[in-house]
Amino acid sequence: MKNKLTAACVALLESVARTVRQHPKRITAALGAVLLTGGGGAFAVASLAPDPAQLPVSTVLEEVDSLAEGSTLASLLDSMPSYSLYRSDVTRSTDTPENLLERIGVADPAASAFLRGNDLVRQNLLGRAGRSLTAEATDDQRLQRLTARWAPDETPNFKRLVVERGADGTFSARIESAPLTVGSRLAGGVIRSSLFAATDAANIPDGVAVQLADIFSSSIDFRRSLRKEDRFSVVYETLEADGEPLRSGRVLSAEFHNNGKTHDALWFQETPQSKGAYYTLEGQSMRRAYLTSPVAFTRISSGFSMRMHPIQKTWRAHLGTDMAAATGTPVRTVGDGVVEFAGVQNGYGNVVYVNHRNQHVTVYAHLSRIDVRKGQSIDQGDTLGAVGSTGWATGPHLHFEFRVNGQHQDPMSIARQSEAGQPIAGAARKAFEQLAGNMRVQLSAASQTLQASAE
Repeated sequence: MKNKLTAACVALLESVARTVRQHPKRITAALGAVLLTGGGGAFAVASLAPDPAQLPVSTVLEEVDSLAEGSTLASLLDSMPSYSLYRSDVTRSTDTPENLLERIGVADPAASAFLRGNDLVRQNLLGRAGRSLTAEATDDQRLQRLTARWAPDETPNFKRLVVERGADGTFSARIESAPLTVGSRLAGGVIRSSLFAATDAANIPDGVAVQLADIFSSSIDFRRSLRKEDRFSVVYETLEADGEPLRSGRVLSAEFHNNGKTHDALWFQETPQSKGAYYTLEGQSMRRAYLTSPVAFTRISSGFSMRMHPIQKTWRAHLGTDMAAATGTPVRTVGDGVVEFAGVQNGYGNVVYVNHRNQHVTVYAHLSRIDVRKGQSIDQGDTLGAVGSTGWATGPHLHFEFRVNGQHQDPMSIARQSEAGQPIAGAARKAFEQLAGNMRVQLSAASQTLQASAE
């Protein structure tokens, strides 16, 4: 009997399922009608409820604590712990006490008045652009502590200006000094238009860009040979104060992919007392007898070619290279040598001649000042003067010549063809290879980070 009942149930379910498959629209309409009917019933029942306006109303009064001093709620609010707000920024040359404090989220007239009237603040903070700034304020925007940090060039210490509110609510200011700490950073960039545009996009300091151009100048022409999508990775020192980077230091290693070719460089110093230099990761010296430019990487106004003379207005051979730069930009000697002449010459204005070996002479003209004297020995990279517009110059620039046996030569070609320095010596090879291995890992990490960000 039980088996017959089960079989009947199964047959009924199969029949219902078959009907649903054959007539889905009819089944849906039927269900909709049932739901609408049920909804109408529910509405009808709801309509039988009493009118809310006819229900009895009662009023309940209850005393609560006010916010007056001494109340329970006021005591609770007073017992809540206060907190401090911290903000970092960089000073601007246009800063006044009011807009500086507003930018860091402080609304404190007493602090503003102190900053305006204090001599240390006026001398070391207001109007001083680029100084690292940190501030501590209370939760009601009153200043507790303001600290500015900066590092004078070429010094191992940094300065710290501290403005602090005392327990009595009055402010004080003091100057402190502490040693900079050395750190390192990995970075990379992709060339879209120029090297400086790429380093700007990657937040790499200009000083690092200049070093990159100097390091690879014998292999890459940064004026004409860069290609879109060239890329570079770099590891460089940072000089930090209280954990905040204040300025960049030396490039420690770098890799540059230019037009399908990879160039690499590593700074190596065998001992703290020895003179360091850049080498390829295989240990070949990157130093050449001559630098490609006597001015730090800059826009070149004209190459070694024929041009219209700006004063005489006639076509003539322009036997040198004009390098546009601001007046006062340092000019450095491109190689070791002895100063042959330092003074004034017609047309050249303030000019310096340097004798190098093998009858090579370099000429640096239109200088605004001269920093060397005749007979002085100078090393590659030493400053000999500054860019100017003396003599027959229509604007500030450096006129640079390279003469071999009295004949003018293309200075860029001479520099790139000059002999390289000595490779890593055997005694230092083990230490160099260990350092090179570490730098390969860091450069690879910088390159992978760059590729990931590009994707």
